[in-house]
Parts: sequence; structure tokens; C-alpha cells
Amino acid sequence: MVVQSAQLMALKTASIDLHQTVASETNKTPKFRTVLNRLDKTLTSIQPVLRETSRLSKVLDRPEHETETFINHLEDGKKAVSECSTVQFWYAPKKSAHVNKLIHLDHELLRFFCAELQDNINTNMRTQTEIRALGRKMDRVLSTIAKQPSGLSSSCSVPELPDFIVGFDIHLKELIRVLLKDANQVVTVSAPGGCGKTTLAKMLCHDNEIKGIFGDNIVYVTVSRTTSLKTIVQKIFTHHLRVNDCEFETDEEAKNQLKNALSQMGSEKILLVLDDVWCESQSIIQDLKFPIPGYKILVTSRFLFPSVGSTYELGLLNDEDARTLLNHSAFTCGANQIIVPDDLIIKMVKSCKGFPLALTVVGASLRGQDESTWRTTLNKWSEGQTIFNSNSQLLDSLQASVDALEPLPIARECFLDLGSFPEDEKIVASALMDIWVGLYNLDMEGMYAIEYLLELSSRNLLNLNISRSDASEIEGYCNEHYVTQHDLLRELAIHLSSQEPIPQRKRLFIEIHANITPAWWIEQAQQPISARLLSVTTGETFSCNWNDLNAPKVEVLILNPRGKNYTLPHFIKTMNKLKALNITSYGIYPSELHELTFISFLSNLKSIRLEHVSLSPLIQSICGLKNLQKLSFIICKIGNAFVDFSTMPPNLMELEFDGCYDLKQVPASICNLERLKKLTITNCHELEALPKGLGSLSNLEILRLHSCTRLVKLPESIGDLHNLVFLDISDCLSLNSLPDQIGELKVLTVLKISGCHGLEELPASVTKLSLLEDVICDEETSYLWRYYESDLCDVKINVVEDDRLANFMKIVG
Repeated sequence: MVVQSAQLMALKTASIDLHQTVASETNKTPKFRTVLNRLDKTLTSIQPVLRETSRLSKVLDRPEHETETFINHLEDGKKAVSECSTVQFWYAPKKSAHVNKLIHLDHELLRFFCAELQDNINTNMRTQTEIRALGRKMDRVLSTIAKQPSGLSSSCSVPELPDFIVGFDIHLKELIRVLLKDANQVVTVSAPGGCGKTTLAKMLCHDNEIKGIFGDNIVYVTVSRTTSLKTIVQKIFTHHLRVNDCEFETDEEAKNQLKNALSQMGSEKILLVLDDVWCESQSIIQDLKFPIPGYKILVTSRFLFPSVGSTYELGLLNDEDARTLLNHSAFTCGANQIIVPDDLIIKMVKSCKGFPLALTVVGASLRGQDESTWRTTLNKWSEGQTIFNSNSQLLDSLQASVDALEPLPIARECFLDLGSFPEDEKIVASALMDIWVGLYNLDMEGMYAIEYLLELSSRNLLNLNISRSDASEIEGYCNEHYVTQHDLLRELAIHLSSQEPIPQRKRLFIEIHANITPAWWIEQAQQPISARLLSVTTGETFSCNWNDLNAPKVEVLILNPRGKNYTLPHFIKTMNKLKALNITSYGIYPSELHELTFISFLSNLKSIRLEHVSLSPLIQSICGLKNLQKLSFIICKIGNAFVDFSTMPPNLMELEFDGCYDLKQVPASICNLERLKKLTITNCHELEALPKGLGSLSNLEILRLHSCTRLVKLPESIGDLHNLVFLDISDCLSLNSLPDQIGELKVLTVLKISGCHGLEELPASVTKLSLLEDVICDEETSYLWRYYESDLCDVKINVVEDDRLANFMKIVG
């Protein structure tokens, strides 16, 4: 009895001291306020038990050593609480370990007093197993930043390998031998299109022996047909040598500067890969040859360049490897497999003549098809005809894969539209969707467009690359997905779109090299064309002297400039049916747009996408477009374009700024867009604040603020967004608090909040988010939400891995 009395007094004293220390530290440090507040709540709940001796005696009705252990735990907890103000908050592992201690203390209090607190806490008790699991998770949180990997830049880094490769091992060994042993500085891998030259080059760059020799000095540049020497050298300086703001007046200057830079690398060995070099670019290879020891150049080309070095002629797949590749593409693993007779498979392999691309694409088009479809496909090719003697014959054979899309006519049209973009360039998926929405009356949300994108990808007619693993399909956000396409498939799209005479074509692709306008354009300037889609690609030296063009039926216009200055063609003023305008600059620097007022004539325009261009205040001329529903500024140089932007197109439903690196202020006039449903402001690292009146966007459903790294706070008016369903503030590194009004977002369903490392606590109002279903956060932020799980019982907390390296690069770059 005496022992129990002593323990009773010791327990009371330790509990009261701990409670006082918690209260003191809560006022002194905001860094642990959320966890301390919850601890204070728990200690307050046990005060009635401590005041009533009879109830406390029931609590102490357990082995003596267990009570002593708990009292010691309270004393250790008091010490941990008193140390809160000394923890270096920037050092995440230590902060996380300290949070872990406090969480463990809180749950020990609940466990020890649970018998007397059943009415308040028993429904949310955690077991010791859960606590230990929580501790193990905390130990793994936020490792220190690792060494930056080589090839971080996508522009000159080695692309990833395909998922399945067959028949190239012998070629790889032989090519490595030739490259390392041959006296020639340049080795060209030569073969017709579709043979796997690029795949072999990628395999060589990923080979351990090659990486051991050249290390980080493997530079991979896709040349394409129109790339100049200056452009290649600028890419190397900017994306591999990490020299910003380099600009060369002439090819000779670029050549000399690169030679000097490579010479200064001393004894380091260097491998330059020039992928997909065309015959007219042979001089570029010659210009990049420098007498530097250990410097090698690997070229892939459809052409032979015997005068610049050695040639490795890549052969076709043998029958065994060809069959393996066809089977992999045509047959999926699992039950209910379609049975196709061996003789048909052998004939198909023979017809494809060992071309990897043909085997892959044809196999995908026959996936899941019955025997009769295989026979029909073979019958489309004449018996005994050699169909791969030249590229044109290969195109004819691949046409069967496109013909297989006939049950899905819009999918076939979508494939043909891919000829609208320059060779060897990434195509942002959302740009494709804007086009397809305009041409085929698909929904503005892009959901049906996504289906066609996935369909073409499943048939290997394009490659769909998903950049962010947590990008949600249901939100329809595809700015971080992009499409690439083999040159031969692009040629196929152009070939199939060019069967009719020019005036009768449904889509018209125009490429202007230098200032040489196609002869038909000059001859038929006054004759109207019937095209619904018009794509015009111009080079770096184009002088913007446009000929007349009578194109009254064009609904989608795609302009692909490369030069630093670009004047919009005057003939767009007469395109009365134009629904979608896409202007994307593919030069090293943003193209400065002139004659922007021409856009104001396009009264039926529904979407405008401007990418990698430099704007001027004349962009304000679009504000009178009453039918405009979507406006996108992607990687644009904003300058002073929005200084006096007092109005916006009145019926906008979607507005986005992505990667606009100098966007410091969003026009306050966006707050007047009563019909706006989606607002995206992402990767805008200079943006520090949002308009105070943002809450007036009464119909806003989706708000994305991902990776606005200098954004300090959200406007208080955000609570007025009563239709907001989706909010993304992930990687807003400077965001240090959420407004109390966030709890007014009554229909908020999804919240992305990972990477908000400045966030120290959550407002208590988050408990009012009654419809919240998914919180997507990093492990550190998840602990702030764990305390509200009892109040938000339907919320699923999805923990994603925090990429500290990526966040670091956002801060410094």
C-alpha cells in the first residue's frame, strides 16, 4: 500500500511536470506545435484521472515494474519536449526522429490510461506493433542528398533502353571492338530506317565497359534533318558542359569554342554520339572532328559516310530472333491466348525480312486477332514480293498496321496527325489532345483523347512517356507526359496523308528550309486548299516573308518555328473556322513572336497553346476572343506582357502557366473569369504570391500550383472556392503554412501536398474537409495528417517517395 502511494505521487508529479513543459514549449517553438498540441490534448484528458485517487488506483493495478517504467518514460518525455526548441529544423532526419519520440510518448500515455479513458480514446488506439512500424518508417525518412548522377539533362543524356531487345548482343560486342580498336575517330552505324541503329547506340552507351572508359563524358545528341552545327554545340555547352547563356554568331565560332572546351578536359576520354544524321549533314560530322586524344564520335545514319571514318553496317535480325520479337509483340502472357498456326507466323516473319520496327509494329497490330485476320494481313502483301528493298516499300508494309485501325477511324486520324510535328522532337501529350479535341469534337476534358493516345501506344505506333509516377489519369493532366515517334512512323503518317493532290488533302504538312517556299505554294497561292489541319515548320534562318495562302477550312493550325524572331503569317486572319492554334518554338532560345494582333481576328478560336516563345504586351489583343475556352503558356518568356493585362478572354474555362521561368505576378484579371474550371500555375519558380481575389473563381474545380518553389502562402480567399475538388501544392518548397480558410473547401476530394518542407503544421480547420478522400504527401508531411485521422476517417493518406535531389535542383536551377 505504501509502495502504491509512492508510485501514485510520483506518477502525478511526473505527469504535471510533463504537462507544464509541453505548455511552455508550445509557446516557445512553432516547429513542433502540431505534435505538442496533440500531446497537450492527451495530458488534459487524463487530468480527471489524476485528481481522483480511486480512478488512479485502478490505473496502478498492474505490476510494479511496469508503473516504474512508465514514470521513467514520462521523465524522458519531459526532457524530449524541453529539447524541441533546440532541434535544427532544417536537418530533416533529426527533426523526424524527435517527432517520433513525441508520437511514441503520446501513444504511451493513451495506452497506460486507456482503461479509464474508454469513452474518448479507445476507438483510435494504436497497437505497439503499429508504433514500432511508425518508428521504422521515421528512420527511413529523408536521406541526405546523394551525388548528382551523370546525364541529368535530358537534352544530351543517353536515352533509356527499350523494355525488350533481342538479336543485338553480337552486334554490340562487334561495335564496341570497332569503336575502341579502330584508328578512325568516327564510326558510323549505318542501316535502313527501322533496323535498330538507335537501339544499338543506346546499348553501347549503357554498356559497363564503355561507361568505365568514358564515365560521365558520354554526350548524346539527336541531330535530325534540319539541325545546324551551332544548335548541336549550343546543346552540348548548355546541357552537358553546364555553360549557360552561350550563343554563337557563326558555325565556325561554335566549332572553335567546342574544340577549346574539349581540349581543356585533359586526359579524360570523350564519346560524342550523333544519332540520326542525314546525308546533307555530313559536313557537321567533319566539323566536329578534333585532334584530341581519347575523343571518339559514334554516328547513326541511314546513309554511308566513308569519307569521315569507319562504317559498321547493321544487319537485319535472323529468323529465330525475328520470330522471338514478333511473338513478344503479338502475344501477351496469360490465359485465353489466341492460337495462330506456325505457318502463318513463319510467313509473317519472312515478310518482315528481319526489320525490328516492322516486326514490332506489325506484331502489335495483330495482337489478340484471330487466324483469319493474320491471313488477310498477309494477303495485302503480294506473294513473293520483296517489300523491304527500300524505305518506300517498308512504308507500304507498315501501312497494314495503320489499316488495322479501321474499326477505330478516329484513332487512325490521330495517328496521321502526328506528322504535324518536327522530326526527332518530343510531343507534349496535352498538345496532341488540344488538336484532337478541335478536329474530332472530343470533350474539352480530354478524356476521350487520352483513350486514343493509349490505343496508339498499345499498338507501338508511338511511344508514350509518363514523366511523373504520381500523375493522375483521372485529372486529365498530361503536360508531363510526352510522345516520341520513330522517324519511319512519322514518315508513314506523312506518306499516308499525302496521297491526294495538295488542294484536296485533309491535312497539309509544310516544311520551309531557309527561305525556299515549296513551288506548289507559289504556283497555287490563290487556289483554296481543303485542309482541316495545317502544319508549317520553319528553320532558324527563315525570314518570315510569307506568301499568300487561301486556307478557309483550316480548323487546327500548328506553327513550328526555330528562329529567334518569328512573325505570324498574315493569312491566318482569314481562317474563320480556326478552333485550335499551337505555336511551339523548337530553337535553343524562345522565339519572339511578332504580329500577335493577327490572333484577334480568329473569332471562333477555342484553344491557344504557346510554348517556348517570348511574349509582348500585344498578346492582350486576344482578350476579345469570346469563344476562347483554353489558354496555355508553356515555358514562355513572359517579360512585361502582363503588366497592364486588365482583362482576360471572358469565357475561359482552362488557363495554364507551366515552366514560365520569369513569371513573377499572375494578372489579377484572372479573378474575373467566372467560368474558369481549371487553373494551372506550375514550375513557375519566380512566382511569390497569388492574387488576393482568387476566391472569386466560384466555378473553379481544379487548382494546380505544383513546384512554385518561391510561393510563400495561399490567399485567404481560397476558402471561397466552394467547387474546388482537386488541389495540388506539391513541391511548393517555401510554403510555410496553410490558411485557416482551407477548411471551407467543402467538396475538396484530392489534395497533393508532398515536398512542402517549409510546412510546420496544419490548421485545425482541415478537420472540416468532410469529402476529402486522398491526401498525397511525403512521409514527413504524413505525420502532420496522422493526428487528424480520427477526424477525417474516410481519408486515405498516400505516401510518395520524396525526391530530395529533384527538390534541390529546383532550388538551385
